[in-house]
Amino acid sequence: MERVFKGVANHWRIDILFLIKKSPQISLFRIADKLNANRKTVSEHTWRLYKAGLINKNYKGRQVVHTLSPYGEKVTQILKNF
Repeated sequence: MERVFKGVANHWRIDILFLIKKSPQISLFRIADKLNANRKTVSEHTWRLYKAGLINKNYKGRQVVHTLSPYGEKVTQILKNF
């Protein structure tokens, strides 16, 4: 439970979660572009979301695409209702 709360304890990570929900299979570069953020910053936040079990990282060649995990789906529902 602590990992999940730490995963959503930042507005960037919440924005990333909702962006991945809206656009599954989105790459790190696309997330950074959509949020007008630095790729290194986005990379750190996606890593924390992954470690919290909220997103999945799937490697397709040299590109990494992101999807919500089942827990990520539930957390976005809770955040949306909150």
